[in-house]
Amino acid sequence: MRPVIRTAARRSRAARRAAPALLAALLGLQPALPLFAGANEQAVRIHNRLAGVPPSDAVLTQMATLISNGNPQAAAQLAMDNSGFYNVTLRNFIAPATNRAQSAFVPLNDYIATVIGMIRDNVPFNTVLSGDILYVGNTSGAPPYSPSNNNHYQYLDTNGVDLKSALVATTQSANTGIPSAATAGVITTEAAAQAFFIAGTNRAMFRFTMINYLCNDLPQVMDITRPPDRIRQDVSRSPGGDSRVFLNNCIGCHAAMDPMVQAFSYYNYDPVALELVYTPGQTQAKYHINTGNFPAGFVTNDDSWDNRWRSGPNSLMGWSAALTGSGQGAKSLGQELASSQAFAACQVQKVFQAICLRPPGNAADQAAAAQITSDFQSSGYNMKQVFAETAVYCMGT
Repeated sequence: MRPVIRTAARRSRAARRAAPALLAALLGLQPALPLFAGANEQAVRIHNRLAGVPPSDAVLTQMATLISNGNPQAAAQLAMDNSGFYNVTLRNFIAPATNRAQSAFVPLNDYIATVIGMIRDNVPFNTVLSGDILYVGNTSGAPPYSPSNNNHYQYLDTNGVDLKSALVATTQSANTGIPSAATAGVITTEAAAQAFFIAGTNRAMFRFTMINYLCNDLPQVMDITRPPDRIRQDVSRSPGGDSRVFLNNCIGCHAAMDPMVQAFSYYNYDPVALELVYTPGQTQAKYHINTGNFPAGFVTNDDSWDNRWRSGPNSLMGWSAALTGSGQGAKSLGQELASSQAFAACQVQKVFQAICLRPPGNAADQAAAAQITSDFQSSGYNMKQVFAETAVYCMGT
């Protein structure tokens, strides 16, 4: 009987050693590939990640068949037909970009609806900062779209309208009165204007566009080697009486930011009329405040802009050789930003975080993110492709 007793003991010790790993896998603390090895299990995992709910029996069968046939990305595309992908996953993905607090807990608005519609319809996502595009709800009983209130989208929100089927494409120029040449995708939506063009100096719009679409905040891209000749008058050259603060700190952001923020000089948000204001040929008064801080500073007279990050350390953002790095107005600046390698990589990074519930970390994650970024660009900036590839990669984690 001794050999039997020893064998049972060894089995007991092995079970005790395996239990913590199994528990960790069940809690999602480490990859759980053995638990999701079958096609059905993989299909459920992909569907849950993308739509937030399990698939129906019919969809599960279709997805499992596609996975068994070696086409898991087609299975992921099928999962994105579920309304939950649009009403929940995409909404939570987009909402933080629409406000300064970067909160997902905000009402539906024109910014959120427009990005959801663009992704649903496979609109090239590199036009998100430049297109004359707007999505509204084609829903009986909804108030008409208005650039001065959110009643239209609040109705869709309150009544739980299915965004997948209700959203229809239109243009900002047809609904807001702003010329098509002055529209700039989500930058000129009412929600973005209210959040980032209100008061201030319009630098907030540039900063949050950088955060949301290039995944870099200003401290991360500081470069004190750029020439300071376009820094506006409101920036003191001797903060607190010490010019070293300007030379070693302030200049690092303003020398490149101010020449690009000039693209927004004809825009403002009117808190009384509650709408975006566009004054072609006339710079907004906010560009001329606090002129006494440094009277010899740059005076903004038009909306021309230059990207001084095309040289220096921030050239690593991968600016497009097809563009010149200068232009006039928000639309051309949006094209400059969205044509960069940093823009494409940022969208993949954000999707990875949303679907895998972590940023790309180890070497395998980084390699997958690089491949997905390349595929995103070669697909014509198809965001559903990014979601599909990311869900397939992360289905075992």
